[in-house]
Amino acid sequence: MRAYDIIRKKRDGKILNAEEINYLIQGFTRGEVPDYQMAAWAMAVCCRGMDPVETVNLTRSMVASGETIDLSAIPGIKVDKHSTGGVGDTTTLVLAPLIAAAGGRMAKMSGRGLGHTGGTLDKFEAIPGFQVTLTRDEFTETVQRVGAAVVGQSGNLVPADKQLYALRDVTATVESIPLIASSVMSKKIAAGADAIVLDVKAGQGAFVKDVDQAFALAHILVEIGKQMGRETVALVTSMHQPLGKAIGNALEVMEAVETLRGAGPADLRELCLALGALLLVLSKVVQTEAEGRSRLEQLLGSGAGLTKLQEMVKAQKGNPQALEDWSLLPQAQKVVMVRSPLSGYVQEIKAEEMGFASTLLGAGRETKDSVVDLAVGIVLNKKVGDPVEAGEPLAFLHVNHPGRLEIVQQKVQSAFQLAREPVPVPPLIYGIVGIN
Repeated sequence: MRAYDIIRKKRDGKILNAEEINYLIQGFTRGEVPDYQMAAWAMAVCCRGMDPVETVNLTRSMVASGETIDLSAIPGIKVDKHSTGGVGDTTTLVLAPLIAAAGGRMAKMSGRGLGHTGGTLDKFEAIPGFQVTLTRDEFTETVQRVGAAVVGQSGNLVPADKQLYALRDVTATVESIPLIASSVMSKKIAAGADAIVLDVKAGQGAFVKDVDQAFALAHILVEIGKQMGRETVALVTSMHQPLGKAIGNALEVMEAVETLRGAGPADLRELCLALGALLLVLSKVVQTEAEGRSRLEQLLGSGAGLTKLQEMVKAQKGNPQALEDWSLLPQAQKVVMVRSPLSGYVQEIKAEEMGFASTLLGAGRETKDSVVDLAVGIVLNKKVGDPVEAGEPLAFLHVNHPGRLEIVQQKVQSAFQLAREPVPVPPLIYGIVGIN
């Protein structure tokens, strides 16, 4: 068996069997299949696709590339949550402490920024001292004691995905549904959670642009979970504009704190309540989504979620005082206003363009070796449906290096599409997959 033959077979649109997929994935993990061949195979998959059986087999092989975490020693049902990637997606920073404060157990493995989207690990690392690398014993102990932990992939946990994840980011193969599905679910299965809630993004700022395709991805993800013994539910949600108002790592930490204080942007709060209610139902902490939502609203009102986030940060060696004193978070050297050239109503905010603009400022990665600037980013002053006057600020840029400032200003200004007449606010949640 040769990698060349497997690449050619998939290039020609043929179905790969489990042995062929396993040969390629394990060989890549061991360094026997070089990056250039794996990149060629990923492009073939991106162009030709995979059927559901291939995708399940790919996921199994990726899980088998390393060790898995056994959380059975922790009492109760352990849940995990994952987003397929968006712009300004701050939900994990809000949900992990909320679920723990409600009595659940959230064991989450997260990733870094990919393409135009931000990464949860980068956001947590904006908190001084926060450690996203824990041993398995530290991870399980933290989940048991605190109720939640958020970590990155260790070298021994799904190493195939860790290597492929970085390669996809720089070879224009991020958007492939089978590669997204196997990447997501391999991490979820290996991390040991009993139940999984997925936030499948659809829209201009998502990897999957079309709502119908997002539902197709959601069904594949739920089916993989079912085939691998995990109760799995997916929400299909909108990424036609950035979620919340902050885009950038330290900026999103601040926004998460505001949300946990009972404030924060309405769309971020609503999505956290919807996802969180499902997590509590799967945790068996509550029986219905309505009961879960009510419990979470109480925790937001009391500030218990923020207290739990401080406990999480301390447990992972971060400085919890940074959640109260934002001067302890990374700060940009200057803030630049982007003004509206016209009066009207915000019809659309092109989320993908906003994500790329934030990356140009340094908040994301242009190559897999790029160093992220945790301080910089964009804060929106307007959302879809809002009225705006000519000269009024659309957004604020948090800048450290002005070399690309002019092009970023142009990108942000052009990302805002204005209409003369009032426009309706688009739906945030399109539907749910996995619950009858």
